[in-house]
Amino acid sequence: MELLIIILLILVGILAYFLLKKERVLGINVENEASKEQIKVIESKDYRKNIYNLLNYIPEGIIILGKGKKILFSNNSANKLFQIKLEENISGFLRNPDLLSSIDKSFEGNNISDLEIEVRNQAVQRLNITIYLDQNNLFFDEICCVLFIRDLTEFHKFQQLKSDFVANVSHELRTPLQSIKMGLETFENNSDLKKNSEVTNLLPVMSSQSERMENLIRDLLSLSKIELQEHIRPTHEIDLIELIDYVIKTYEKIIRKNNISIKFNKIDNFKIIGDRDKLIEIFTNLIDNSIKYSDKNKEITITAKKDGEFNTVSVADQGIGIPKESIHRITERFFTVDPSKSRSVGGTGLGLAIVKHLVSQHRAEMDINSVENEGTTIDIKFNPL
Repeated sequence: MELLIIILLILVGILAYFLLKKERVLGINVENEASKEQIKVIESKDYRKNIYNLLNYIPEGIIILGKGKKILFSNNSANKLFQIKLEENISGFLRNPDLLSSIDKSFEGNNISDLEIEVRNQAVQRLNITIYLDQNNLFFDEICCVLFIRDLTEFHKFQQLKSDFVANVSHELRTPLQSIKMGLETFENNSDLKKNSEVTNLLPVMSSQSERMENLIRDLLSLSKIELQEHIRPTHEIDLIELIDYVIKTYEKIIRKNNISIKFNKIDNFKIIGDRDKLIEIFTNLIDNSIKYSDKNKEITITAKKDGEFNTVSVADQGIGIPKESIHRITERFFTVDPSKSRSVGGTGLGLAIVKHLVSQHRAEMDINSVENEGTTIDIKFNPL
């Protein structure tokens, strides 16, 4: 009997132990749970305080918005960029429709990266903004929107200064160059000078070099203008088939002269959003390069095709090709694989640099594949209409 009582006491003790353990695990003990909640709030406040301190050391501007676009937090970098008051609406100092629309989209669940805007407050500012939706209450006890702001104003000022310098110098060079060309043309038409063998030998060289200089100045001016406008997205509906047909027709005489054939593989419904003049410049440069660096009796193939989600135009030649180690540099300014060949055909080393910037302005992609002494294929991938 005593043994039975002892066993029952042991069982009661074990049950009491597990019951107390269950209360601790599941939060049945109200007093203990309230204490835990208090500890949790204190820990949360300390954690967020450390997060805010960390954000103040980040060089990018950071602004945290609640619903209604009210500012809940801004770090030191953001405060240096703007005059910010907590709880005010961000539209008070960042009045940009694209930004405000993107914030609304972010609150709907669409994070936005690489949004570039121009803001005109006391001075013009160029900003690159990434927008992130915090749905995990990392910063505040509500869903909020985090703006990461990079100030690109000085960078763009430098780019514009560089472009203006190139444009001004190029423009100033055109006037004396025209005078030199007029002088050379006068010499070429002078029958007495033609009797001098030294002059006869020098004049063609001088004329070709002055023409090359003129092409170089033209390309520098074009590149300078393109760089200034690269951030402006084209807005017109363009039929690429019709446009490429037009470019090919402008090269008919040169094609016949060089005994080169162009094959154009077309498809229907091949439209994009673009700028007609700049697209013509893209394909003029590509076709021009293919002709210049191909021998006679070769073929250039232009193919329009649907490539997954892209409208792709492929320009393939059977020219001298590009060494594998030089492909990554071929779009650099003034870079040429064979300088002597480039000089002999009147190349400036700027054609593909111009193409690269124009492709970027159209938010397109360019792939270059080449085999030395076999040919080069350049694919331009546009977003379809």
